[in-house]
Parts: sequence; structure tokens; C-alpha cells
Amino acid sequence: MIHVENLSKHFGAKKAVNNVTFDVKKGEVLGFLGPNGAGKSTTMRMVTGYLPPTSGTITVGGADVVEDPIRAKTHIGYLPENAPLYTELTVQGFLNFIGQLRGLSGADLDKAVSRSMDLCHLQGVRHQSVDTLSKGFRHRTCFAQALISDPDVLIMDEPTDGLDPNQKHEVRGLIRRMGEEKAIIFSTHILEEVEAACTRAIVISNGVVVANGTPDDLKQKATGAGTIRFGIAGIPAASAKEALQNLTSVDSLNITLEEENTLRGVATPKPGQSGRASEEIFKYVSGKNGLLQELATVEGRLDDMFREITVTDSAA
Repeated sequence: MIHVENLSKHFGAKKAVNNVTFDVKKGEVLGFLGPNGAGKSTTMRMVTGYLPPTSGTITVGGADVVEDPIRAKTHIGYLPENAPLYTELTVQGFLNFIGQLRGLSGADLDKAVSRSMDLCHLQGVRHQSVDTLSKGFRHRTCFAQALISDPDVLIMDEPTDGLDPNQKHEVRGLIRRMGEEKAIIFSTHILEEVEAACTRAIVISNGVVVANGTPDDLKQKATGAGTIRFGIAGIPAASAKEALQNLTSVDSLNITLEEENTLRGVATPKPGQSGRASEEIFKYVSGKNGLLQELATVEGRLDDMFREITVTDSAA
């Protein structure tokens, strides 16, 4: 549904986005991650046609965003960061207006407005003017306008910004459900949202894509991911250390405690040998009638990965 190739945006001498390429298919929820100023919002504004690229191509639903913007935008529902509202209108009046801009009328308009209010839990405030809404309900109203035409593609910039924990949970669940039928991109710097809602994530830093994969793939990029923590007692430490070093599945050891009959540390398996290494350590200790105090594969953390591969840049 979305194809971005060699996309760049320069503001004078500054390269806010530099040669970015990615695809998003129907049924995918792509998290767009990066520190503040990395180029997330700039990229999304180009994908939605609000900002022209310096170079590169963007197609949405087969339509070129630059060459055929009207057709491309018919596929897109867009929730910008700090989306503006007509505060003098009621919630229903505002959504009616947005629906009319989208070419809806009559029964189709009524159905679309009702559907978007149901999805965003706005029926209870439908006759309330926007200027009397809480920040959370204003945000829901902005979300509802992005859904009014039931678009194939949803592009959202910080969709949970300013929401309380319950509201964030609702929005993440809604994104996850809609992602089964749509192509969705949303930018965030909240890493827990990636695991909660995304099927895949891109990390951008200084305008360049530095990682692209599923949340599990990205966690494996963190230093220490896939290593094995172990604690062994009841076996002479020197003998246990030598035996573990000689296991065919173990590449190296980092010993943190070595006493007479106690050995603790971290084993780094050879590539693709993590499961086998755990099994060999277990069999060795069992065969020596030792006590296995700990045996755990270290799971990488997204926040560790994020810190390791990104750098802070100025505002994008």
C-alpha cells in the first residue's frame, strides 16, 4: 500500500531525511521510532503530501503522492501531531464537516460519522462543542476525523501523546485491531507502544534508517541479547569453568563470580546455538550432580537497542 524509495528532504544545508526507503503492506502496523529531531515527522509529512520531498518517490495505493496527490490522498487517513480542530463546532458537527470534505453525503455521511464516533467512544459527547472537551476527548475527536472515510492507509504522528494510561491502552488496542485490515504507520518515541501495537518497526536517527524489523528482531540487536546467564554450585569452579569453555556451542565466557565450588557468569553462544548451549550447560551440571542456581537466556530490550543505535539530533 505504501512504497517509499530513496526519500530525502533538505532544509538548506540540513539533511532532515536522507535516502530513506521502506514499504508498508496491508495488514501491517509500522512503528516509526527515533529520538526527537530524527526526521520522523518530516518523513510522515512527505508521505501524506503535506511536504514536498527534495528527492525520492512515494506511492500510496499505487498513486504517486507528488504526481497524483488527490488520488493518493483518497487512500489516507492522517492524524498529525497537535491536530487542529474547529473548537466552535460540536463533535458531530466537526466530523460531519470532515466527512463532507471527503465527498460523503446523506446516509453514507451519517453512517461514517456514527462509525468513527463509535470507534473512538465519542457518542457520549457528540453534541458537545469541541472547546468544552478535555484534552483526551479532543484527541479522540482528531483520531475520529482520520477514520471518517474508512481509509486503506492510516498515518499518525504521536497518536497517544497527552493521553492518560487508560486512553493510551484503548488507542493502542484500536490501532492493533485496525492494523489487521489496513496499512498503518505511526510515529512514537514510546518504546512500549512498539511491542503493544506494532508488527514491525523502523528506527530512524539523523534522518537515516538504522534498523528495520519486527519488535523481536530489534530486541536481538541489543548488546547481550541471546547470551546465557548461569549460576553453578557444588562443582569445583575451575573444573566447571574449563568444561563450559570447551562446550561446542559456547563461544566465550564472562565470569562474574568464581569461588571454590561456585561459578557465576554469562556464556555467549556461537551463532544460532543459544538453545543448544543452554541444553549442554544443563546436561553438564546434571551429570556432575551439581546445583544449577540459574540458567536463563537474556532477552534483549528495545530501550537498550534504541540507545545503542540512535543519536540525538536537532528538531526535524
